Amino acid sequence: MSLLRHIHACNTYRPDRFLPLFFGDERVGFVRRDNAEFLRRFPRVIEVASDSLRILPRGNGAEVTAALDQVVEALVAEGLIGKWRDEVFAITPRWGEPPLFTLDRGAVSFFGVRAYGVHLNGYRRVRDRTWLWIGRRNPLKVVAPGKLDNLVAGGIGSGLGALTTLVKEAGEEASISTSLISRAQAASAVTYKMEVPQGLRDDVLFVYDLETPDDFKPLNTDGEIVEFMLMEAEEVLARVRDTDDFKFNVNLILIDFALRHGLVTPEEPDYLALLAGLRAGGA
Repeated sequence: MSLLRHIHACNTYRPDRFLPLFFGDERVGFVRRDNAEFLRRFPRVIEVASDSLRILPRGNGAEVTAALDQVVEALVAEGLIGKWRDEVFAITPRWGEPPLFTLDRGAVSFFGVRAYGVHLNGYRRVRDRTWLWIGRRNPLKVVAPGKLDNLVAGGIGSGLGALTTLVKEAGEEASISTSLISRAQAASAVTYKMEVPQGLRDDVLFVYDLETPDDFKPLNTDGEIVEFMLMEAEEVLARVRDTDDFKFNVNLILIDFALRHGLVTPEEPDYLALLAGLRAGGA
């Protein structure tokens, strides 16, 4: 088994299977060709051509959002999109730019729009060894039920930034105080493009590291995580290498941590491929 297989598993996007989705002059998504055919039924909202799709409504972001919401509602009713998530993501051409419109989280992969999230590596140093806090996801979750996870992770909703999302999720998922989470260090970003049954995940995950005090014990409050465990980092890396115990994208976050903290060195034959692969989804 290898670490690199996880990067390959998260980067299955093939351009020939998708069409770019434009809003004005900006490319905002990638729609799989079979999904594009379903969108032909909404010609007032989305124009479908042989080589691209285009969102037609103009006006302010709220008006564009309302028009797309009608399309999403019809797709949900037909089972083409799993369900409304009642959480909206801001759709921007690039990180940090003003949003063009918002989209329900449940529809993000159908339209292949870029989504952003945060992940937190919580770790402890015991003498000369590094230990990581690992959570187990609720077995009732739709995505990766029962899989192992980072200490904290969450999508960046509309109107929030990376740090505000981290603070919010840290409180909800692990009862981390604001004073403790303020010590978290922005460490990295991981990107990937992964074809999924509904379409495409085009994700950017901002990575933070937090060295936790000896008396810290995480407590979940939102039902997302059913248990936490403190695992030696080398054991974590071995499980990433040899099993599929972790949620698919969490493997990438842990590989990134291992590279930055010297747990994977240039002696690893795939070292350079791992470094490059963690940003294979592009900027």
